[in-house]
Amino acid sequence: MKRLINLTVNDKSYEIAVKTNQTLADVLRDELGLTGTKKGCEVGDCGSCTVIMNGKPVNSCLVLALQADGTQIRTIEGLESEEGPHPIQVSFIEKGAIQCGFCTPGMILTAKNLLDRNPNPNEKEIRLAISGNLCRCTGYQKIVEAIRDASLKRIDRDKGKGEVHRE
Repeated sequence: MKRLINLTVNDKSYEIAVKTNQTLADVLRDELGLTGTKKGCEVGDCGSCTVIMNGKPVNSCLVLALQADGTQIRTIEGLESEEGPHPIQVSFIEKGAIQCGFCTPGMILTAKNLLDRNPNPNEKEIRLAISGNLCRCTGYQKIVEAIRDASLKRIDRDKGKGEVHRE
């Protein structure tokens, strides 16, 4: 049995028929072709499937597609703009925070959410924010450095504007 839901994913609206037991991760990957959302553990432990739903990071493997009806979703594919990769993506590349890349989409979306809420986090705040995302390759230090770098670049870019730019 399928039901119609409405989603806005990366600023594009979709009306899609989903199975009642289908997860948001499955809809994003299998129905919409957004394979940047990774499926790792599928029990909410690894964070590979992290997307931003209504402004908050969620494990899309734990969200039924029906629960996402009417929501705004941002996936890793939705971060790049006409100017190129998002500054957080650039920092991850520049700081070598990417090895196998499997955790990277979830880490980047988690980092974006952190920097949107707290433009100048300290190391402890960064580590706490990414604590729900597992990386088996980098040892986390380069990821922390990349998030801090993105924060500092944003602060430098926004100096003199009177407020911190939130993307």
